[in-house]
Amino acid sequence: MAGSSTDGRVLRGEETRRAVLRRAVEIASVEGLGALSIGRLATDLGLSKSGVFATFGSKEELQLATVRAARRIFFDAVVEPARSAPPGLAHVWALCAGWLAYSRSRVFPGGCFFYEVGAEFDAQPGPVRDLLAEAARDWDAFVLGALANARAAGELRPDADLEQLAFVLIGVMETANSHGLLYGGPLPYDRAEKAVRSLLRAEAADPALLPG
Repeated sequence: MAGSSTDGRVLRGEETRRAVLRRAVEIASVEGLGALSIGRLATDLGLSKSGVFATFGSKEELQLATVRAARRIFFDAVVEPARSAPPGLAHVWALCAGWLAYSRSRVFPGGCFFYEVGAEFDAQPGPVRDLLAEAARDWDAFVLGALANARAAGELRPDADLEQLAFVLIGVMETANSHGLLYGGPLPYDRAEKAVRSLLRAEAADPALLPG
């Protein structure tokens, strides 16, 4: 019986943590990590403040846990689906198109979670900024790795500057996210898709490998 009670408490604790983090990523994507508070989350979810505090312990730990949760959501929405594409330009395109769909469909209510909170913490040294920088480097590495595989497969020109291409592709996507939020409508995403195709075709060994 004691073991069953303990298991029940652990399960309830895990359910509480998941519920809090689901709400936390929604708030942070719109208002930033600074808007998170244990009291607000407890009120929003009808939980006790002491219970939420016991789960996270501090505002900084809540912020860190929220970033980790957002990374998992991002990976599931963008990186994992692209893995079904074959190595080469098809995989590069799948990553870029997946990122634009992730922002366009508002997987997070505020668009790209990392665009929002990255701007909030980019000049604030500390563990939260370090974790956000790690997440950004991981995304850069996914894009760069896909480009490197495309070049190795002979689908990009041998002299293509992959670091520069990755930088510009990510910049185009982030601009679509920003303009999509500010102006509304599909046009920023349509223009971004066109720009991504143009950038990749310019470096492709065979432009026909890219979607029309």
